[in-house]
Amino acid sequence: MIRPPFPPFDDNTAALKARLAEDAWNSQDIAKVAKAYTADSFWRNRAEFIHGHDEIVAFLKRKWTVELDYRLIKEVWAFRDNRIAVRFVYEWHNTEGNWFRSHGNENWEFDEAGLMRSRFASINDEVIRSEERLFHWEGNRRPDDHPGLSALGL
Repeated sequence: MIRPPFPPFDDNTAALKARLAEDAWNSQDIAKVAKAYTADSFWRNRAEFIHGHDEIVAFLKRKWTVELDYRLIKEVWAFRDNRIAVRFVYEWHNTEGNWFRSHGNENWEFDEAGLMRSRFASINDEVIRSEERLFHWEGNRRPDDHPGLSALGL
């Protein structure tokens, strides 16, 4: 399987890779998201260590049964060769209706086919009131004219 754009990345391809990842995660389509990773992909997500496709799928199933009405924005922070660093923010609520804004950074490493070989994510959750939410788009993709993180002051 291949997943363009391919490394080495430039300004345009790094931004496109981040936007494609954002779109996939916002879709909450577990199969679609999982296809972006190598079969032996390694993740650190918060304090959880995830190895390979089956564990990625299990993680995503757990995630989206807890994080409801999930809306995510990613922004490239830096890139070089086959690596991209992004910062991201997502908003969600739990089954009790409590809202959160999760702030994080990810470091990504890709293979030659454009699949993510490793993902290291550090994430902090902030409790917010419903009226403090900033991500209000309909559907599974952030509209192109919706402000990004920098424009929102995040």
